Amino acid sequence: MKITVIGGGPGGLYFSILTKKALPHAQIDIYERNKADDSFGFGVVFSDETLSEFLTRDPKSYELIRSKFAYWDDLDVARDGEVVRITGNGFCGCSRKTLLQLLQQRCVEEGVGLHFEANVDDLSAFADADYIVASDGINSQIREQHSDDFGTEIDLKKNKFVWLGSTRPLDAFTYFFRSTPFGTFVAHTYQYEQGMSTWIFECAPETWEKAGFITTDEESTITKLAEIFKEELQGHGLISNRSHWRQFPAITNKHWSKDNIVLIGDAKATAHYSIGSGTKLAMESAIALSDSIVEFGTDKEKAFAKYEQLRRNRVETIQHAANVSLDWFENMDRHMQHDFMQFAFGVMTRAKKVTFENLAMRDNSFTEKVLSGFNAENEIKNIPPAFTSFQLRDMKLENRIVMSAMGQYSANDGLVNDWHFVHYAARAIGGVGLIITEMTAISPTGRITPGCAGIWSEKQVIAWKKITHFVHENTKGKIGIQIGHSGRKGSINVPSAGNNIPLEDGWELISSSPIAFAEQMPVPKGIDASDMEIVISEFTRAAINADKAGFDMIELQAHHGFLLASFLSPLTNKRTDHFGGSLENRLRFPLQVFHAMRKAFNSDKPMSVRISASDWAENGITMEEVISISNAFKEAGADIINVSTGNTVSHQKPQLGRMWQTPFSDTVRNTVHVPTITTGFIQDIDQINTILLNGRADLVALGRPLLLDPNFVRHAQAYENFRPDDIPKQYITGTSHLYPLHASDRKEKEGMRKALKPESHKTINN
Repeated sequence: MKITVIGGGPGGLYFSILTKKALPHAQIDIYERNKADDSFGFGVVFSDETLSEFLTRDPKSYELIRSKFAYWDDLDVARDGEVVRITGNGFCGCSRKTLLQLLQQRCVEEGVGLHFEANVDDLSAFADADYIVASDGINSQIREQHSDDFGTEIDLKKNKFVWLGSTRPLDAFTYFFRSTPFGTFVAHTYQYEQGMSTWIFECAPETWEKAGFITTDEESTITKLAEIFKEELQGHGLISNRSHWRQFPAITNKHWSKDNIVLIGDAKATAHYSIGSGTKLAMESAIALSDSIVEFGTDKEKAFAKYEQLRRNRVETIQHAANVSLDWFENMDRHMQHDFMQFAFGVMTRAKKVTFENLAMRDNSFTEKVLSGFNAENEIKNIPPAFTSFQLRDMKLENRIVMSAMGQYSANDGLVNDWHFVHYAARAIGGVGLIITEMTAISPTGRITPGCAGIWSEKQVIAWKKITHFVHENTKGKIGIQIGHSGRKGSINVPSAGNNIPLEDGWELISSSPIAFAEQMPVPKGIDASDMEIVISEFTRAAINADKAGFDMIELQAHHGFLLASFLSPLTNKRTDHFGGSLENRLRFPLQVFHAMRKAFNSDKPMSVRISASDWAENGITMEEVISISNAFKEAGADIINVSTGNTVSHQKPQLGRMWQTPFSDTVRNTVHVPTITTGFIQDIDQINTILLNGRADLVALGRPLLLDPNFVRHAQAYENFRPDDIPKQYITGTSHLYPLHASDRKEKEGMRKALKPESHKTINN
């Protein structure tokens, strides 16, 4: 077998070592454009987990790397002179140049051919190769020559960064944040060998421009940064090595192979340096590719399929985490407003993989400080964030867990019944701080389906009052009603019958513009002035009825592409009158509705507005517009914004994942300075506490987790060993079973986490 590797980076070298060991008779040659001792950049980082993988794959490479690395367990977050240390983080730093030399040494030992100063831009010379491995880095010539075949996408990220070195010794990986008149700067720093440390400086493009940096002027860059980080450098200088300012390219490829060519390393996929996974990704992909080729020999189709099977999901997961981390740094100016301990906690949990419990396992003293700071702000002691109270106008919530509006589609002519009574009463008894009802229509033609609840008649008010009365008489929970109009998404059958199936004898639809939601659905009528007057009066009547029915709060439905939301998004609002075009015009009608409702509703009771902060579709609503929309509703009297995303158009492509909508809530809350509710694949109490401690939201809404577990909150309280005073007396004896059960489960869970934690690779000399 003949294998040609283009590019002598860590991925290409390690692939060659592993494959040559497994297939000693294979001819493997590496062609590198630079000299053997060239290296750009300074240090690279590995975790204990990655080092363990190296140990099992090639102990000789592992021992060589281990003999040269700088190891640390500690991570420091520093901001304008304040510093906190978080222990229990097993990482090592190694000189990139040293790493390459060690891997080159192993290649020679195994019989891999090394060819330096060999720039390859034409693959015809390797026509007889069974495999061509493109390991030629972030600016891969091979990938670019076949970008259409690979389906290459390169997204140049916003922030500016420059990679420098310093002689300042560091005993911990350290994030140095510095406030300046130009904006916020951060230095990602770590020691990688005796007397040498990596310093990656990063800032927003606006900050970069204000500070007067020039992309390729290394001398000026060093002078300015050395002055800004004078205290942090402690008299040590900065060192350059082709240190030009850049923007990070997020690279993805739909296909990792073409004919006999296969991509690895940065040529295949990049992960932002803020999670330290670039070299890790390259070397782990090298392992997977080597395994695949060893297993299937020259059967390229099977080998490449196995390679993608082994790595595709993992790479995309890491890239997603890296992009979330990157987004945090792109908005670090916004996070700088937080108290220092909350800020430091945000740094540690920015990628959402690390949570409060993860950190407590590493360094309980740090998480205790974070929790103490949160509780001090709320004038309480030692209470998990989820179980602290929260007040909006005269409504005081016992805890921060909300039941999100979830359609039951079980009403008859808009009238709620015994099903709804049990549904809402059970969650209230189960300890939910605030229940928000399913979308409740303002009129028969404002329903989504014939099974939707309504609030337009006295009979409906009486039925709802039975539910609110029970909640208030038997629990400390509060209950709000989501009021809305389906717009172009109405007149369909209930979801159990199918997705978006129009009713045969349905009603006429209205929307901001005559655009159908889906192909099989009817085109709505573009709402006119007389329709608007009717709709405003119906929303006003609904607000009055909601107060009469005993609801503690109203949430106005202005999300997911329904009637009011259809005005806000440029994808659904194509009007040419003064209700379309500019955002000011698109906001006009939703604000008219809100003003009318706020005037009609009890002034002691709060109002929420639920919005979609992204359409997940090209040319949809922008974050700048979302901020303006939130500001407008805040100024109109909204007490809290429920930040959702999507469902505006049927061709949306949302980026799903755990806690996936929290960044949108974070943006609204900490830019507009208005309380927010967040939601979206939030599954356990640890995630809820992490979100609240981060300041990403004030309340956390759960949907599906509460459908089959009305006692989610009670289980969470037992898990946290928090004993509330609102457990009904009829059920209080159940705590003698539930609390010991969860204490035992938690102890077992923590034991498993400790057992699964990678073994430390710290050497005696470190």
